[in-house]
Amino acid sequence: MSPPTSTEILEIADKAVDIFRNRRLKCCLFGSAACYLFGVSRTPNDVDLVVFTNDYDAEELKEMLVEDDADFYLVPSRNPRASYSVLWCRIQSSRRRRPKCKVDILVPPTLDIPHVPGRRLKIISDLPVMPLIPLLLLKLQGWSDHRESHRDDMQMKQYVDVEDISELLQIAIDRNQDIRQDNLGWLPEQMREDAQDRVWDFVQEYPHMADNWVLVGFSA
Repeated sequence: MSPPTSTEILEIADKAVDIFRNRRLKCCLFGSAACYLFGVSRTPNDVDLVVFTNDYDAEELKEMLVEDDADFYLVPSRNPRASYSVLWCRIQSSRRRRPKCKVDILVPPTLDIPHVPGRRLKIISDLPVMPLIPLLLLKLQGWSDHRESHRDDMQMKQYVDVEDISELLQIAIDRNQDIRQDNLGWLPEQMREDAQDRVWDFVQEYPHMADNWVLVGFSA
């Protein structure tokens, strides 16, 4: 089964965002779909959404999507110890056999995702997206986590992360983005400090990118 196209990924994201919006829940894309919307060349492979709420957990939010749109459905995790279900969405527009797309729903502070003020969300192609610098920092965090994983499949993801980080860094530079800019005053200090530590680790592995990290406000 071939993976979903970028168009299909964004259509699924749009459906999920609409459902949450209709329930008065603020959300935004992060992960590979958000990177793609900012201009990263890699086609996203799933939908990652963070929902900013204190009233529902991720499992309840997944159930909302299933209740409101029959294309969304849940399957048990393959991990017998897991307490969560995996959310998928059928792709109706495709002629491929049983096409589907994985949809991840998270709630802050899961994975140390920050709570983004509504006025700071970016709207790209009518979709709410994590701001560029925080998105870059989350991608850097993913690289660090994948690099330290004991699973071979997770270890392999670090190399895809590096490609995304390289492109995001250049996009941030081209847009004059900087971790010190006033409109990022809401970003938690701990996230900034952790990011700086990861930047030093990243530059040890990829010293040719050091100057680009300096250009977005980090020490390298």
